[in-house]
Amino acid sequence: MAALSAWFWNERFWLPHNVTWADLADPAPGVEYPKAGHLFSALPLALGIFALRILFERCVASPCARSLLIHPGVGRRAHSNAVLEKVFTSITKSPDSRHLDGLSKQLDWEVRKVQRWFRNRRNQDKPSTHTKFCESMWRFTFYLCIFTYGFRFLWQTPWMWDTRHCWYGYPYQVMTPGLYYYYVTELAFYWSLMFSQFTDIKRKLAKLANYAKYQRLCDFLFIVFSVAFFITRLVIYPIWVLNSTMFESWAIVGPYPSWWLFNFLLLVLQVLHIIWSYLIARIAVKAVLRGKVCNDVRSDIESSSENEPDTPTEGPKAFSHSPKGENGTNGHCAAAKARVQNHSSW
Repeated sequence: MAALSAWFWNERFWLPHNVTWADLADPAPGVEYPKAGHLFSALPLALGIFALRILFERCVASPCARSLLIHPGVGRRAHSNAVLEKVFTSITKSPDSRHLDGLSKQLDWEVRKVQRWFRNRRNQDKPSTHTKFCESMWRFTFYLCIFTYGFRFLWQTPWMWDTRHCWYGYPYQVMTPGLYYYYVTELAFYWSLMFSQFTDIKRKLAKLANYAKYQRLCDFLFIVFSVAFFITRLVIYPIWVLNSTMFESWAIVGPYPSWWLFNFLLLVLQVLHIIWSYLIARIAVKAVLRGKVCNDVRSDIESSSENEPDTPTEGPKAFSHSPKGENGTNGHCAAAKARVQNHSSW
């Protein structure tokens, strides 16, 4: 085990030339340098953040959701059917046309009814809007608080205005209490997500307005998010961060093995930023053409409405489209109402 630890923490890989771990282990009185042990101090704090999240969602987010008429409840459940349940659990959750035709003949159901059963069965396992709202509100609150604290701390530091200060004297840089609290809290938060990653829905800020059916607010927040994303990821990150880590550090400290690794990972992140920016821009173009923000690629709701009647209906195809400016639910309701009126006229 000692040999593995010595290999992993090889100072010739992690540190610049002529610097050893021993040089950082014994700083001057009143001075503390960053240490690997600081990473483990976030573990107990992660448990506390996880407990705080549960308390927040129950005592703060849930009442807010109910005040916005987002009540906890169960969506439409699929009718009990042993044959379809066996196919769903053991074969496929999204049957193709061949399976649909076979099941339709076996059950003497219309294909549309079989499709609806599978859609309801898939949605049955998904979390309710109330649950998604509470989780989104927790993340929004934490990110807002940590951003405010971080921005206030950075505003008082010299490297906020001149990034070359990040490399002067590296790696002999003092770990201040403010910097320590910020990074340990951030690390503890992401450690806490390790405990809940299998149940989290992973939604953003604008989803709160979407869940509350505030379409105009949702559109506005999407615009704010898009502008902020483009500026921070395509302007500030490459010009401010990458320029400092790749060029200023090279001039002041010089390259060493881990320098190449970290800069490679930062460049990969920039490639991801470009891909994500393209996806967001594509959503924005669709929003302009449709007059509202449509379901994005991160959406966890199927395109079919849960409020669709159990028995299939037929009618002119024009009724299946939502009127411009209405949200998805209202559009389907309007289409269903039009179909009922159409049948009455027959």
